[in-house]
Amino acid sequence: MRIVSLGLVDHAPVDSAMRAFTAARTPQTEDELWLVEHAAVYTQGLAGRESHVLAPGSIPVVRTDRGGQVTYHGPGQVVAYPLVDLRRLGIYVKEYVHRIEEAVIDTLWTWGVVGHRVRTAPGIYVRVDAPFDHAVLHPDPADPFRGLGKIAALGVKVSNHRTYHGVALNVAMDLEPFSRIDPCGYPDLRTVDLRVLGVEVPWDEAAGQLAAQLQRRLS
Repeated sequence: MRIVSLGLVDHAPVDSAMRAFTAARTPQTEDELWLVEHAAVYTQGLAGRESHVLAPGSIPVVRTDRGGQVTYHGPGQVVAYPLVDLRRLGIYVKEYVHRIEEAVIDTLWTWGVVGHRVRTAPGIYVRVDAPFDHAVLHPDPADPFRGLGKIAALGVKVSNHRTYHGVALNVAMDLEPFSRIDPCGYPDLRTVDLRVLGVEVPWDEAAGQLAAQLQRRLS
C-alpha cells in the first residue's frame, strides 16, 4: 500500500481525485492510503438529512457519495482515505469497516486511550471522564452514548469492490463546529479530540500512527 500525504487541502479536489483514481484503476493498480487535513467543511452522506445541519454559518456544506450522515472536517483532524481493492484483499465491506475501526482503536492505544464501539453507530468512542479506563463498556440501552464522546467518524464508499472515503480521527481541533450539527445524525452527541482527553500529540505523529495501523490491516 502506497502512502500519500497531501497536507492541508480543500475537500472538493480530493473528493474528485479519489473518484478519478477509483474509476481509472485496474486489477494491477497498487492500493493507496491518502492522508489529509481538510479546511473547514461539513460533508453530507448519501442519506444525509438537512435537518441534522443546524447552523452551518460560513462553513460550506457539501454532498458526497459516502455512507452516513453529516460530519465536520477541519484543521487538527487526521483524515485517512484508503483506496483499496477489497476483492484482491479477499474481504467484504463489513470486515473492511471492522478493520478500519480496529486500526483506530490501536492508534488510540499508542497514548493509552481506550477506544470503544457502539452497536449500530459506526465510528470510535471514548469515555470522556475516564478515557484510559480499561473496563468493558456496557452502554445504557436508553442512551447508548451516555458518558461517551466520539473521537473518530467513519464513512466509506465501495464501487466495484474498490473503496474510497474513509475515517477521520480528531487530534487537536476547534470542536465548536460540531455543535452546529447533529454529528453523524445523532442529536447532542458529544465530539472530542485527543487534546480534550489530555493527550498532546503533533498531527504528523497521529497521522503516522494511524497510517501504520491501517497499512497493517489492509495490505
